[in-house]
Amino acid sequence: MNTLINILITIIGLLHLYILVLEMFLWTKPKGLKTFGKTLEEAKQSAALAANQGLYNGFLAAGLFWSLIVKNAHTALHFKVFFLACVAVAGVYGGFTSSRKIMVVQTLPALIALSLLIYNC
Repeated sequence: MNTLINILITIIGLLHLYILVLEMFLWTKPKGLKTFGKTLEEAKQSAALAANQGLYNGFLAAGLFWSLIVKNAHTALHFKVFFLACVAVAGVYGGFTSSRKIMVVQTLPALIALSLLIYNC
């Protein structure tokens, strides 16, 4: 079960790194425009805000990856719970304020991993 949980955490971390790239580097490029449904003008006006969001997604990814390499099992568990909960809360907020799709892409995987983690304790 631990292996499955760690695989899910890795996938979620990689997803957040991908979101970082989209928001920080591809926001005004065709891939970013298509992904977020923005016009080039809208994207240019919101590029700094998007980059800030991307940075936060990077912090979430870093925390998730950190939880996988911490040697103390008790500390690792706390990191995993904290960062998965942060991802879930960010996803819920994004789902209500931006796009419902975020609930499926971000919140659902985090809640599944968090549920398995708690069940495994």
